[in-house]
Amino acid sequence: MLCYTLVMRVSWPVRIASVLLIVSGCASNGNLTGAMPAAPSQISYAQVQETPGSYNGQPVTFGGKVLGARRLKEGTRIEILQLALDSSLQPTMDLSKSQGRFIAMQKQFLDPATIPPGTFVTVTGEMAGSVTLPLDETEYTYPILNITNLRVWTENDEEPPRIRRPIGPGPYWGPYWSPYWHAWPYYW
Repeated sequence: MLCYTLVMRVSWPVRIASVLLIVSGCASNGNLTGAMPAAPSQISYAQVQETPGSYNGQPVTFGGKVLGARRLKEGTRIEILQLALDSSLQPTMDLSKSQGRFIAMQKQFLDPATIPPGTFVTVTGEMAGSVTLPLDETEYTYPILNITNLRVWTENDEEPPRIRRPIGPGPYWGPYWSPYWHAWPYYW
């Protein structure tokens, strides 16, 4: 009885220390550079397309396919075909569901070669009005988004994870489950 009590007194501090160590490993300092927001903004692209000036300074998250990028004096201008976002904030691949185009402006240096046409991106930033630019033979009003976060989707992100069967002997392992098992005596 004395031995059990002594072991229990010593083990409680060890248990508490191990729980605190495990819980502290789950803590975060909040510095998540490059992380996407937990939920997309409540402002839809259709609302912004109707009245882009009324949403100035408000945070939004849009996604789509890069149509072109150009380096200007004030930053890099990325023209994006808007596409709907799924639950992981990845743009859908159905181009027929697009509601229009928008321009994302990156104030810091961004090499246009790093985001070639056809790249799928998710952009988070603040609305900054609109600009009218020529599109083929017409004039098109592009909503402008100042980028705070740019997520480029690669082909590997589009594939679901592969689930492989476990490595091991399989279900027919053991002396009684082998397809070659026979009762005593062995005749071979």
